Amino acid sequence: MKKKLTCHCKAIEIEVNLQTGLEKLMRCNCSICKKKGTIMTAVDLRDLKVVKGEDKITTYKFHTKVAKHYFCSDCGVYTHHKRRSNPNTYGINVGCIDDIDPQELFKLKVAINDGHNHVMDKKK
Repeated sequence: MKKKLTCHCKAIEIEVNLQTGLEKLMRCNCSICKKKGTIMTAVDLRDLKVVKGEDKITTYKFHTKVAKHYFCSDCGVYTHHKRRSNPNTYGINVGCIDDIDPQELFKLKVAINDGHNHVMDKKK
């Protein structure tokens, strides 16, 4: 299923192919995702294409510098990130899907991803 994602100001437009639709949704409890509160789903790297606004995408990395969080330099909306748990995938902000009904967004079944206790953070 192909979907279009945009940031708030529409400077960034992304096309994604959702292989499993909106079946595997999650929120992460790591320090940044907890503050974003975003519902996400994962897509393979090859299933995400920036159509417009690549020059507007800003990257934020912290801690291990493995995950890369992408957001619009104009409106500040987080659109997607390269996942630390699987760097062959992107996590996308489901709220940025253009044709998702805002009333339905918070009725979706969403699992919790335990990024707070990520294996890369465990001390030996």
